[in-house]
Amino acid sequence: MSLDWIYFAISWILLTWHSAWDAIGVPVNAVIGTNFAWILAIVFLVVTVRVILFPVFVKQIKSQRAMQALQPKVKELQEKHKGDRETLQKEMMELYRKEKANPLMGCLPMFLQIPVFLGLFHVLRRLDPAKQSKTLYGWTVDQFESASQAKLFTAPIAGKFGSTADELARLGANGTTVKVIAGILVLIMIGTTYLTSRQMILKTGWAEDPQQRMIQRLMLYGIPASLLISGAIFPIGVIIYWVTNNLFTLGQQQWVLRKFPPPVTAKKAATPATRNPVQPAKTGGLFGRGKSAPPAPVKATAPKVAGPKPGAKPVNPKKSRPAKRQG
Repeated sequence: MSLDWIYFAISWILLTWHSAWDAIGVPVNAVIGTNFAWILAIVFLVVTVRVILFPVFVKQIKSQRAMQALQPKVKELQEKHKGDRETLQKEMMELYRKEKANPLMGCLPMFLQIPVFLGLFHVLRRLDPAKQSKTLYGWTVDQFESASQAKLFTAPIAGKFGSTADELARLGANGTTVKVIAGILVLIMIGTTYLTSRQMILKTGWAEDPQQRMIQRLMLYGIPASLLISGAIFPIGVIIYWVTNNLFTLGQQQWVLRKFPPPVTAKKAATPATRNPVQPAKTGGLFGRGKSAPPAPVKATAPKVAGPKPGAKPVNPKKSRPAKRQG
């Protein structure tokens, strides 16, 4: 299956935004060695894609809420079928089908952006002055040459951490500069990727379902760790796209989670009646820090004797005693 339609679509969005910023008069390699027209074209490629995928993002949030609401039932199934993994998986799949919840929906926005990422990766790899095909996917020769010379802090957007000496020479780039800029961007990419997953998990909590929890761990740790290696082959323009996408995700998730806060689970909602109102006091001092003080001894009180009724004659206790017998 040909992916040319993706390359044409990505190229069209990039060229449209670049033309818009170029018409406004955005500086070109005049400020700190940066071509802001092409950098902004990549940034607004992210904005365009995220606006298109916003309904999918809302469905992702709703699906995660549905999964969170099912956690008590999932836990019951885990306790019921403890040790029988096959039956547990069947029961949970039936539960998800009945409640119309999809554990994989949390990854859907990321999966839908993979074609965009691959398309941009392919297009930027073409920005090599040695290539003869400079007019593919709707590019003109002038646009191709302008993009191949576009830089971020004097590092070409088509350069990458693992660029060879020949590739850097064709781009007219300094190898040290490219490695420094690309290395910093890769670290930012890893950090923001981790934060986007951590933000969602902190708000919704860890899933009880082992499959869902595995996906959460993959998103939180697996993907950022893989970027440490794969980031070396990403062009700087692709890393700019990834970082911008992560920042957009952080802002979007924060807005959605504030506007539609997660439901309070029974575990979190502790009512005053369920709390123990009496807490043991802690003793102070050097040796008693953190230890609970023993309960105070209860003083025994004598039983109260009822007094005489009003109007009754006082009783003399001496007279009430029996007289001693005289021998």
